[in-house]
Amino acid sequence: MTTVAVLGAGTWGTTFAQVCADAGGQVRLWARDPQVSAQLSHGTNPAYLPGITLPDAVVASPQLADAVEGADVVALAVPSSQVRAVAEQVGHRLTPDAVVLSLAKGIEPGTCLRMSEVIQVAAGLAPERIAVLSGPNLALEVAARTPSVTVLASTDLTAARLAARACATPYFLTHLDTDVIGTEIGGAVKNVVALFVGMAQGQGMGDNTKSALITRGLAETIRLGVALGADPATFSGLSGAGDLIATCMSDRSRNHEVGLALGRGRALAEALAERPQVAEGVTTCEAILALAQRLHVDMPIVEAVVAIVHDGQLPALIGEALMARERKPEKPHPAVR
Repeated sequence: MTTVAVLGAGTWGTTFAQVCADAGGQVRLWARDPQVSAQLSHGTNPAYLPGITLPDAVVASPQLADAVEGADVVALAVPSSQVRAVAEQVGHRLTPDAVVLSLAKGIEPGTCLRMSEVIQVAAGLAPERIAVLSGPNLALEVAARTPSVTVLASTDLTAARLAARACATPYFLTHLDTDVIGTEIGGAVKNVVALFVGMAQGQGMGDNTKSALITRGLAETIRLGVALGADPATFSGLSGAGDLIATCMSDRSRNHEVGLALGRGRALAEALAERPQVAEGVTTCEAILALAQRLHVDMPIVEAVVAIVHDGQLPALIGEALMARERKPEKPHPAVR
């Protein structure tokens, strides 16, 4: 039996704990909030996953050290802003063969590191002991055991297979990949694009506009990923276009919801206070823009989101970011000049 430690009991962490229990594992679920941990001891997490009773194999673990001890897979399901602090605490507690699985989607401010890179540095791990999971995984749908497919990537396929076995259920299918860079960049940038698409909808713009923003957002994601060394083909798959579409179009997406509120004129603080979950696009957009500027990658949608979210500009920038672009071929072609 696989022992899985899930660190972070928000909506996605609690859902992933259920998935791993359904896969036949023994799951220890750690929550930073003592009140949430107390509720987990009764098999529920009403603050983040109301109406769901967790399997008996999910055991609340109030102490981080106890959760990690002897675990075969340690899944970090905390917000991206907390990954470094948690990784620093668990690195020396891992068994020699344990795999750390990152569920966080973001870029670290200041360092501009991807989450797997943060874990590698903070926990003192070799890259082949780290895996990342990303795809169209809206937590409430997965918690309802609706069929979902995702990507689990690692530079070492042995590590990827171990982590994949820990979460393999009839309703949760994982595809293995070695393109960690592309998988992580797709997961990080899609949250920023979803904010922008939500703003567009909040401004009353229609499906034509939203589709255009999603398409151009994907183009920005590909440019950044390729500049970092990712395989371009990754972005046409689940962790690229698939995750982007789900996050931008679903009313279950927290980033889309926050963007929708901003587009309707709500203040950022007010929009964030209305939901317990973290909107990663808000916390990571500046770091993504800094990374893009460092690599001389043009990302006008990300730039517009930063201007609206952090610099106080009006969501009217949506139309400008989409329409005030140089007219040019969508893709290079010798017959188009």
